[in-house]
Amino acid sequence: MITPQTNTTLETIAQVIRDHESFAVCGHVNPDGDCLGSQLALVSALKTMGKDVVGLLAKDDPIDRNLRFLPSLDNLIFADNYEGTPDVFIAVDVPTVERLGNAGAVHDRAAVTITIDHHRNDTSMAQYNYVDPDAAAACILIWELLGYLDVRNEEVALDTLTGLITDTGRFSYQNTDSHAFKAAAEMVSYGASPALVTREFFQNRSEASIALEQRMLERRTYATNTEFVYSHLLKSDFEECSAIKADAEALIDTLRSIAGVRVALILRENEQGEIRGSLRAKDDTDVAQVARHFGGGGHKAAAGFTFKGSIEEALKEVPRVVIAMCFAQGDHA
Repeated sequence: MITPQTNTTLETIAQVIRDHESFAVCGHVNPDGDCLGSQLALVSALKTMGKDVVGLLAKDDPIDRNLRFLPSLDNLIFADNYEGTPDVFIAVDVPTVERLGNAGAVHDRAAVTITIDHHRNDTSMAQYNYVDPDAAAACILIWELLGYLDVRNEEVALDTLTGLITDTGRFSYQNTDSHAFKAAAEMVSYGASPALVTREFFQNRSEASIALEQRMLERRTYATNTEFVYSHLLKSDFEECSAIKADAEALIDTLRSIAGVRVALILRENEQGEIRGSLRAKDDTDVAQVARHFGGGGHKAAAGFTFKGSIEEALKEVPRVVIAMCFAQGDHA
């Protein structure tokens, strides 16, 4: 179901695209598979249409290694290296200007702004907003838009299938529905390979990632009769394991996979000394409410946030909030 902030249709957005010539397309900071897949597919399609288009990266950070197989990554540039003023700025898989990072300034100076997203949010940031939280991935919405634009091919199918497979956990998460399978079947019919996406993204872990997992598991703590498990990683862990941020991405699913666990949490100290939190739910528990409490966001079953404080403070405060918000009164750690 589309949100109250939605004020247009994908068909109307397609017409707006046809009516303009220059575009900037951007997703959120720390782009995941759905964000990059949505962005790359739209950039590729606009180029096919003969439009003047640039794909922007919200922050000057490298792309995660497991996503570097995606075609046309060279079409993306760091937002702070772009000084142009596009006719249209299209934000994909991102609900707020703050999450656009350095691309927020480009969004503000564009003549027309469009948001295509599946994150529920109480506010809107664009002139044309299309937000459908029931969509399993933003890539499904982009795929539908490309149908209206009549620009579907093997490359955009691979981009969007990557976003769909990664955001549904290989079609295993709660957001998987018949629309997700229908869209995936269409993408495969255009030549996209599920085996390629699975091999490159899910079966491509580094030795550093395995080393981080060992440390994370050694520190795991259970609460609420083992229904809640949490752990943490320190900046020194990354240094000692020669690991990068991407090496930790798979670890939250390891915690979630433990029998009896309903909610999993990882707290990670980054290079800037900030504490990044990742939350996952195995059932209908809404972990996004916890992320919003700390100024973050996401989906009901998968959300993230940045904690303002030390790792010691986070380990005291965040589990307490998770228990208070996600478990019945009377449960005890």
